[in-house]
Formats: sequence, structure tokens, C-alpha cells
Amino acid sequence: MYAKYIKRPIDFCLSLCALIVLSPVLLVLIIIGTVKMKGNPFFTQQRPGKNEKIFRLIKFRTMTNEKDTDGNPLPDEKRLTKYGKFLRSTSLDELPELINILKGDMSIVGPRPLLVKYLSLYNERQKMRHLVRPGLSGLAQINGRNTLTWEEKFEDDVTYIENITFLGDTKIIFTTVLKVLKREGISQENNATMEEFKGTPEEILNA
Repeated sequence: MYAKYIKRPIDFCLSLCALIVLSPVLLVLIIIGTVKMKGNPFFTQQRPGKNEKIFRLIKFRTMTNEKDTDGNPLPDEKRLTKYGKFLRSTSLDELPELINILKGDMSIVGPRPLLVKYLSLYNERQKMRHLVRPGLSGLAQINGRNTLTWEEKFEDDVTYIENITFLGDTKIIFTTVLKVLKREGISQENNATMEEFKGTPEEILNA
């Protein structure tokens, strides 16, 4: 009942209220981001949502577009600015996703939306993460975020989908706030971003 009829109206109301309340913060970040990034402060990218429907994710940019002499983008750690690190450590880069939630592309709680190119790499259980709208935060985020392995993340995603409740969502939201305040689990050790998913190795599948 909650997942089918109540979750979406709550998402709409909360995201609308958050956008109104946080509009001064968003305006300041847009202005600062325009200066720091020397142009467009927003990062948009296609991501798969519910039932693998593709939508355009909106975030604040944290990396420059710097390229090497061959025209290829520099490594993430080279392009990640001090301002970008601050946005990530405080999760402020995620605020524009409230627009995605308002539109119905995302939910406040659910599996995080990942790259389109990962779709062909999931096994049957991992594909279940697309049975619901992706979320601003989720069970994997409060259990370790980017410090978890991909397999641990996906298992948390499926566990969440199999047990969606109002109390569960409320716990994830409040725990997420605490994690953000403590700045826990932002990135993998020695990596600016999460290592790319390349499929689950056979030895793990057969373990």
C-alpha cells in the first residue's frame, strides 16, 4: 500500500517544500558554481530509472572539463576542484536532484541511479534495482556509500526493494542526514570517484 500509493505523493510534497526552503542556498550555489566552473554550474547525464527508462539526472558540477594534449579528459582526481570536493563532502552537489524527484524521475529513497552502460552488466538479481524509482539516498548509502563493493551495494538495493516501508524510508532519511553531517563514506580510498562497475566476477557469483 505505501510503496504503490503513498510513497510518490510524499516524494512530491517533500521535494517541493525542500526546493522552496532551500531556494536561497541553491541560488548561492548556482552563482558560486558559475564562477568556479567558469560557466554552466550544472552537470547533467542520462541515467536509467524505473523499468530502465532513461532520464536526465541533474547535479552541481564538481569537476572541470580539462583535457590532455590528445583531447581526452584528464583523470577524475585531476579535474576535481577544491570547491567540488566541498560540494561532495557535504552532498550539496546532489541538491538539484530534488527537481528530478519533483518530476517523478526519482524518489527520495531508493537505489542510486547509475550509468546507462551498466545495464548490460547486471545479473538477474541486480537488475531488480530498476523495479522502483532511483533515490536521492538509499540503504547502500547509509550502510557505507562508496566504501562498499558494487556487489554489497546491489545486494542492499535489492534488500530495500523487497522491504519498502514508511518506517524504513524514514530511518534511511534521518540516517542519511547524520551521515552527511559526519561526512562519512564519501569516496573510495585513494579514488576521487567510485571505481567503474565491470560486472560481477564468476568467483563471486559462485561463492
